[in-house]
Amino acid sequence: MSQVVQGKGADDAARKLETGMTAKRIDGKAIAAQLRAEVAEGVAELVQLGVRPGLTVVLVGEDPASQVYVRNKDRAAEAAGFLVRTIKLPAETTQAELMEAVAKLNADASVHGILVQLPLPRGLDEDAVVRAIDPDKDVDGLHPENVARLVMGSEGLVPCTPAGCIELLDRSGVEIEGRHAVVVGRSMLVGKPLAQLLLARNATVTTCHSRSRDLPALCRQADILVSAVGRLGLIRADWVRPGAAVLDVGINRREDGKLAGDVAYEEVSAVAGFITPVPGGVGPMTIAMLLRNTLTAAARSRDLELGAPKAPSSDPS
Repeated sequence: MSQVVQGKGADDAARKLETGMTAKRIDGKAIAAQLRAEVAEGVAELVQLGVRPGLTVVLVGEDPASQVYVRNKDRAAEAAGFLVRTIKLPAETTQAELMEAVAKLNADASVHGILVQLPLPRGLDEDAVVRAIDPDKDVDGLHPENVARLVMGSEGLVPCTPAGCIELLDRSGVEIEGRHAVVVGRSMLVGKPLAQLLLARNATVTTCHSRSRDLPALCRQADILVSAVGRLGLIRADWVRPGAAVLDVGINRREDGKLAGDVAYEEVSAVAGFITPVPGGVGPMTIAMLLRNTLTAAARSRDLELGAPKAPSSDPS
């Protein structure tokens, strides 16, 4: 490696390379289960205060992947004690009909979280639908007002997958403050909000994309490396700084039909300090964070404090 790692991290990395040790595997399934149990405790507390958190999912059309995902969300929410409802609309639903359905949910005090399952059938304006959701019920964290709150360091609902990445780092004992985080990918779903969350935790953040020059060299600078681009095996061992924490958000299907991430898992494991697998890493955290967002929204609707996390405040310096 041409990259020089300073301090204790250098010693740890050298020992790993000499002894053939592998990275600590971050178990997203176990951490998500722990988080769901904590959410269930919060739900029980809210119920005692007279509020049962309500989550409504709007599913338009018959997309098989969306149907499976919605079923998984429903089961997890029901297990946590939420009042769960799924509104199924035909693929022929018009924009006006969908907007009317969202408006009714905005006005329903028993609904604290609204999630319109994306992608929508062709011909429907996803951006307009997201903007129509009450920001305080937008548990996907995609409404422009919630995006603005995140950038400004104000209290708001945060996109689930990026928030799940932060949770994985925290619960695995990976220090964020003062570290150099490199995020490969700049989507509105993961890359951009994750960069903001890392900045809010006082990391130094580099965002990489398809026009970035010498991507391997940029990745080798990272104490925390996140890939969220959807390119099988993009991140190789010689792209990774010894001892770095590597989060793989990519989901790709191999020729044998099995799922794999953006990171060449086996070879990177021999260099990294921490690594998430695919599947079983970042993925399980998305639904867990959706549940926490819904719990947070329900508590805020009554100005209650349950220890549910708030959006991190950022220091503009």
